[in-house]
Amino acid sequence: MKKLLQIISDSQLHLINFLRITIFIVMTWIGGLKAFHYEAEGIVPFVANSPVMSFFYNNSGEYKNYQNKEGEVIEYNVQWNQINGTYTFSFALGIMIVIIGLLTLLGVWFPKVGFLSGILIFCMSQVTLSFLITTPEAYVPNIGSEQYGFPYLAGKGRLVIKDIIMLAGGLIIASDSARKLLINSQ
Repeated sequence: MKKLLQIISDSQLHLINFLRITIFIVMTWIGGLKAFHYEAEGIVPFVANSPVMSFFYNNSGEYKNYQNKEGEVIEYNVQWNQINGTYTFSFALGIMIVIIGLLTLLGVWFPKVGFLSGILIFCMSQVTLSFLITTPEAYVPNIGSEQYGFPYLAGKGRLVIKDIIMLAGGLIIASDSARKLLINSQ
């Protein structure tokens, strides 16, 4: 058991780099998906209800009448999303997320970049986690069950709560990069 503990302890640097790689994979995958209509449409309730982000849309208050299910294509809804700015915003957001993912990967070799990416991940995760407060669709609606509202997370809420792991991962990456920068400055 002591040998296993020593191996894992000695692997910390490699494990933090593994964390960087896994965050890179998640960020580039999710960011890349933002270029597709179904993903852009899926984030509308979050963005439309966010006091920090709703201004990116042209008609954010009307979104409930124009939602497609994942994989569904109703041309009228697609046209509304085009006018709303849904696809343009999602594409721009996707580029930003992919860039943060790439910066995270580069942090393996460049501590300044790694520090920046950790802080960006931390900040991005705070915005995402705020959706638990601002997005009604994050919780089970009151449609007959006694289990609705807080703390009963709906699918969108379960998707968002996992970003608390990204929040912690961003801080770990920033902390590791800061340690390297301090060592290199001596």
